[in-house]
Amino acid sequence: MHERALPASPNWYCCRASDVNDAGILGFGARNTVCLVEVRTEACRVLGSLVGHSERVSGFSFCQHPGQSHLCVSSSDDGTVKFWDSSEKVVLKEHASHQGIIVAVHWSPADRNLVVSGDNQGLVLCHWFHTGDSARFCPGVKNLLSLSCSPHTWSHVALGYKQGLILVIDVSRKGEVVHRLRGHDDEIHSLSWSPTVREEEPESNSVGEADDWRPGCYLASGSKDQTIRIWSTETGKALVTLKLPYLKRRGTGGNPGLKERLWLSVLWPRGPAGHLLSSCFSGELLLWDLSCSGKQQWSMLGVGSEGQNHSRTVFNLNAVTLQDGSKLLLSTSMDREVKCWDQGSLACLWSLPTLGGSVCALGFSPVASGVLALGVADHAIRVWDTLSLQDPHHARTLWQGVKARVTALAWHPSKEASLAFGTEDGKVGIYDAFSNKPPQISSSYHQKTVYRLAWGPPLPPLCAGDRLPYTLYSCAGEGVILQHDPSNLSADALDIDVLIRKTNDIKHKMSPHTDLCWKPDGKVLAIGNDDGWVEVYGAPTLRHLCSIQQHRKTINTLGWNPGSDPQLHTLLASGSSGAKVYVHDLRSVIESPPDCPLVVTEPFRTLSGHTAKVTGLSWSPHHAAQLVTVSYDRTAQVWDVLKETGLANYRGHLNRVMCVQWSPVEPDRIWTGADDFSLHEWSVAGQDATAPPKSKRTTELREKAKAKARQKKSGGAEELLPTESPSSDNGDVATPLEDARNGRENGTEVKQDRTRSPLPTAAVFEAMKKSVPSAKNREKTALEPQMLKRKKPRSMLPLSTAMDHRSRDELLQDCVMLAHITHGSAPPAGCVPGQADHVHLGLFSDRQALYKMFQEEEESHLAAGHPDSVVYLRLWSGDLQGALQLATERGELNDHLLSIAPMAGFGAWRTAVDAYVQQLCLQDQHLKAASYLLSLHQVHDAVHLLQSHRLYREAIALVKSRLPADDPVLKELYVSWAAVLERDGHLSAAAKCYLAAGAGFEAAKVVSKKSDTASLQTGATIARLTGERALAHSLSLRCAKDLASTLDWRGAMEELSSQESLKVHSLYFCVAELLTAQLTVGEQLSSNHRWASVGLQRPLPDQIRDIWQEEFGVSEAEQGAVAELHRELRAVDNPQPGPNAPPKQVMLYLSVPLSLAVLSWLLGDGAEMLRRLWEAASWPWQSDRFTLSAQLCSALFPHGDVSISSGKLSTTFHPMEDRSLWVAPEKGVAPQAGVALQALLNYHLLYECWWRTAAEQGSANQGAGGSAGGGVTSGALPGGGVTNGGSVRGGLLKGGSAEGGVSNGGCDTGGEVINGDSEKGVVTNEDLAGGGVSNGVAGTGGGVTNGHSDPMGRALGFNAWALLSEPHAALQAAQQGVKEIQERLASLLLQHSQAQGGQPTAGEEDGGGSLSSTQPPPTEKGDGGVCLPSTCPTTTKEGDQGGSLSSTQPPPAEKGDGGDSLPSTCPTTTKEGDRGGSLSSTQPPPVEKGDGGDSLPSTCPTTTKEGDLEGSLTPMHHPTNSASGCEEQDSLLGLASQMSRFQAELDLLPDTAKTYAHPDVLECCLALLHLGNCGGPAVPLPVQQRATELLRKFGSRPSVQKASKRFLC
Repeated sequence: MHERALPASPNWYCCRASDVNDAGILGFGARNTVCLVEVRTEACRVLGSLVGHSERVSGFSFCQHPGQSHLCVSSSDDGTVKFWDSSEKVVLKEHASHQGIIVAVHWSPADRNLVVSGDNQGLVLCHWFHTGDSARFCPGVKNLLSLSCSPHTWSHVALGYKQGLILVIDVSRKGEVVHRLRGHDDEIHSLSWSPTVREEEPESNSVGEADDWRPGCYLASGSKDQTIRIWSTETGKALVTLKLPYLKRRGTGGNPGLKERLWLSVLWPRGPAGHLLSSCFSGELLLWDLSCSGKQQWSMLGVGSEGQNHSRTVFNLNAVTLQDGSKLLLSTSMDREVKCWDQGSLACLWSLPTLGGSVCALGFSPVASGVLALGVADHAIRVWDTLSLQDPHHARTLWQGVKARVTALAWHPSKEASLAFGTEDGKVGIYDAFSNKPPQISSSYHQKTVYRLAWGPPLPPLCAGDRLPYTLYSCAGEGVILQHDPSNLSADALDIDVLIRKTNDIKHKMSPHTDLCWKPDGKVLAIGNDDGWVEVYGAPTLRHLCSIQQHRKTINTLGWNPGSDPQLHTLLASGSSGAKVYVHDLRSVIESPPDCPLVVTEPFRTLSGHTAKVTGLSWSPHHAAQLVTVSYDRTAQVWDVLKETGLANYRGHLNRVMCVQWSPVEPDRIWTGADDFSLHEWSVAGQDATAPPKSKRTTELREKAKAKARQKKSGGAEELLPTESPSSDNGDVATPLEDARNGRENGTEVKQDRTRSPLPTAAVFEAMKKSVPSAKNREKTALEPQMLKRKKPRSMLPLSTAMDHRSRDELLQDCVMLAHITHGSAPPAGCVPGQADHVHLGLFSDRQALYKMFQEEEESHLAAGHPDSVVYLRLWSGDLQGALQLATERGELNDHLLSIAPMAGFGAWRTAVDAYVQQLCLQDQHLKAASYLLSLHQVHDAVHLLQSHRLYREAIALVKSRLPADDPVLKELYVSWAAVLERDGHLSAAAKCYLAAGAGFEAAKVVSKKSDTASLQTGATIARLTGERALAHSLSLRCAKDLASTLDWRGAMEELSSQESLKVHSLYFCVAELLTAQLTVGEQLSSNHRWASVGLQRPLPDQIRDIWQEEFGVSEAEQGAVAELHRELRAVDNPQPGPNAPPKQVMLYLSVPLSLAVLSWLLGDGAEMLRRLWEAASWPWQSDRFTLSAQLCSALFPHGDVSISSGKLSTTFHPMEDRSLWVAPEKGVAPQAGVALQALLNYHLLYECWWRTAAEQGSANQGAGGSAGGGVTSGALPGGGVTNGGSVRGGLLKGGSAEGGVSNGGCDTGGEVINGDSEKGVVTNEDLAGGGVSNGVAGTGGGVTNGHSDPMGRALGFNAWALLSEPHAALQAAQQGVKEIQERLASLLLQHSQAQGGQPTAGEEDGGGSLSSTQPPPTEKGDGGVCLPSTCPTTTKEGDQGGSLSSTQPPPAEKGDGGDSLPSTCPTTTKEGDRGGSLSSTQPPPVEKGDGGDSLPSTCPTTTKEGDLEGSLTPMHHPTNSASGCEEQDSLLGLASQMSRFQAELDLLPDTAKTYAHPDVLECCLALLHLGNCGGPAVPLPVQQRATELLRKFGSRPSVQKASKRFLC
């Protein structure tokens, strides 16, 4: 059909919209077609298009199997998938199974029958071409963007999604997901499989190592995240990640920070292993070598010369191997070029320019032979050298300064590079077509689209002086022709109508101009007008020569014959929106100008054949009388003008043909541009047709439309207008739907098209509906309502109208009857005008007859259900009251009736308004009803109406605009609306309503209802501003506590400082922050307060006092203020935290008593200070938070004694030096609180000494160790004992046997051996409080306990007397006895219940002894969920038959917070079960876990388990080992008697002992005695004696007796 062509541009943003087969045929989606291009090494050729889709083609793929390469498939946004025979360009089959927009389609390279398509809803459809079977899969992910079928495994399909996810599914297993490939962060633009099954393994690369590679199928993916990833489909892992490089474009500076538009395409071509092709940021193409180990793994294509690369984003890549072995790469880009590359040299072989819009104008240069300029609707100009031998498609693109559709072009007659252009937005400019200079733009803009440009001789006043051979003329849609000075485009252009009016003395309005054409010799100008006339003027004065009044529609194109034949050079051809072309011979007018303008009404020749408007024409420069014309009928027609016959008709375009040019070089070549975005070159001799196709199809469709309209009419549907065909000048039918859409309608101009086209016929409309399948789902065009016949309004007088449609005789009789009525003395008998059979005569008689006719008509309307017509009849008759009453009764009042109701009086109008308001309320038109109430000045009623229907906003606006500001209804509205908003969860809006109503309290409450920090802060601020101080106080405190819970101390303090009444809270929050910083391990503080730094060099009270004085101004000098703060702080609610409370809550709780203690200190109240310090320090110990208790005591008293002394304050507390106060303290509050506090502090120091001693002796034993098998050292001992030291095993030193144990320091006479070891010891203070060292204490049982004289050179470092309180020992013994009796009572009850049920007693054993257990409570949870141990002192397992082995081993190190090793605090564990003697062991209980899995030590010094066969545990002070004693004790009366004795003992004890608890006194006695006998720090002899006395007096429990046996012997 055509020789050369420029096709439409490839579609953008499609992942797989192009493909090439092994025959070298490239297909790519271009608009709604598929363009086919033959690819060769030296050039390409456009073969044609596959036409059938109605919307954009989104995917295209060839079948790559031998024998089927001509088969291909395409997908479109119209929802269809079509299968084609590309050689015949016909559709073979299609399906429309997708519901969403199809994004890609691929013909499987591994299965010649399988085609896979996917849509944006995530649906994947498999269609088998030969069988027609199909299968649907939905992997469950939406937003599919790309897909690719595996060339190795036919059932594997890779899917890429917008979320960055890649799925590999198996279509043979119902879409089962084989791999989920995650790694990309953004859209997957492209997927490409490796062409071979086993790729060569790259050595290494910058991202992945060679070890990651393994043989298998590889998949490459390109993503919007600027990376390319190579995946192994065997392992499902990413092997390589390639990051796109930032490249500097030639002539421009690269800006890595500038995000350019990116579409990352990838292609794995056949060739060297590991070569991968990809696009880059700005159109560059990169060839990646995956086997390269260097820094740069890529090579850029087209680096050899300027301009080879694409200039914008590349969307699709393809590769083909031609039959001659050439390996080519193909790319399509946003720069509207298709490029071909040599895969070996990476050089660009050729480029095919494409068009992104309609070709609106064409023009050959009269100087540069064969240079063709194209004006395109894609806002660019193409300049194509059609005679180029090196590159047949070489074209330059001019786009600078255009910025609109190019609608007109004109080459300068003598300047080679000067090209004038006009645009859709009215711009006129001149380009230097062969340089890179920007265009010159005229300062005179047209108001509408420029339709024609022409170079011609200058007209006055520019012709003065002959300085310009040519000027530029432009004609635009507003009907004005301007003359531009090309040498000074900044000057104003001249309107030639001024000269025409002046020369020809024209006074009337001139018709708008639509086209102009200068005769080649420059002597005559022809101007076409909007009314179809052609005016001919003589230059230079533009004298009017003649008017050609042949056309009836807008002139679209004019052309003078360019030949030199004297008989033909005066021929003027003209084409209009009609279908005919007229040629006039104006030789007589030109050669002999008439005095008055002539009117030409007869053409020289008439060229008929087109079936739509003519848009362009061109005379042949080679044949004097040949003319080519183009039309909206999609054809180009070549005419023999003299014979008025057609020579050839070209039908290769798919849409309206817009412009035409006859080749100035080749006589047989013609160039046409069309609305199908293409330019074609074709040969006249190569066309089979000689005339345009007739409009048979249009006629047939019109007939079908008529039949369809008649069918609809018979079915009750609305009629279509008569299908009058829009006739052209020769009467032919000729207007497609595009004419109506783009042409002028009713005289209104539409851009681009200058014709007035009639509306399309119904037949044409139906034809278009059939030709566009998707039109059903789109909006109906604006023309459709105009094509339906208007519905005839219903008659107000149907009865009289019907009477006029009777028979002719009856109508004649009516005339006689009416003559009798109007001119006779009386009407005929039985004739009453306006009633019965003569109802229609009431219209022609008097008023009374008319009223009677109205009454009859009203009854008829009511019967027909048309009461509105009755209302109008009553209005016409003047019965307005009746009309209103009828409309009110029927609920059919309307605005019109209300507007005329005042004519019936104020009362009638008011009644009608009230009725109308009720009617509107029933119709839910409450706003309108309220407006009508306002017309009655019923403002309160209108407000109530709006409020009752929850239109609060409108009601408030009405009140504020119409009622006084103090009207109570306003506050009521605000409160009501606030309640509704609060119920619906719109808290902020509700708060605003409360504020407007003056309810600040409610506003603060509702805004803080969400209880987040922002809401609480806002609520506190509102409460403070509205004077609600109590609420502001509460909300600020809650907000501060919430901020403190997140460790945002600065925010908490700022919130508290906002109110002076919260100063006391600021004090203890400050203390809480200080505690958190110094005692909490692993917490990150958000505060940057100065006092938050961790440091324990000074006592904590001193730090608190100094911070308060500096930050808050609290000092001893302000006694009144301090007393007030103390009073306020005592009133603060401070509930105790639970066992699982987090550390932050614990610190906030402890900060209150500490703050009270410091305030008491400032007030000089030492008793209150000590009581508060005891409260703060004892609570962690009593709540099983041993570690926290030790840390707090160390922070309060870093020097080891309970004293607070300062140079700044006179108030000072010193520890008690008198030992009697420790042994038998007075009952005063202050001394006893201090004693208890010192006892707790010494308790922690005792165990620090324990750990230190054990660690030192363990190191000494290890240094003096023996052999590798355990390092055994033997020596003769009095009792035959053996000293045996071993190595560390799991943190414990183990050794000894059942008969003779391990001894570190000494042995008693009974052969018992004491062994102690440890891993770690800590000491904080080495000052001696008691002094003195004892070498030994004699026991009563003949045993000897040896005490060392501090061989390490260290002392206890604390006053041990504080731990030996006899009242507390008695209290603890009595409490333990009560506890044991309670346990025995529970055991008796359990035994009784089991005996009743016939079950054996739980305590019975074969040995005959009863089993009694006094086991400790289970381990409890401490701060923040950390496991903290029980404080039960002793663990005893009883099962001995005889003697005992006593072992004194230290506890193993355990893990604390943060992973540090913390030693166990449990000193003694007694296990009884030896046959040779009792074993007393001071080893720790099992290690427990703390935060994060760290080990926390047990604070349980002793756990007791009883299972001994010797007897059961006896009560304290009453040891009984006989069987009778057990029976007596286990009796209910015996237990009750013991309970009474214990209660009596408890009553005798002082209250201070019960108020201020001490650590377990017996436990401390055992620990001190052990330290005095194990070679550790010296324990004073009086202390040991006192400990022995307490053990003898209160250690009656078997577990204690066995643990202390070696000390009491």
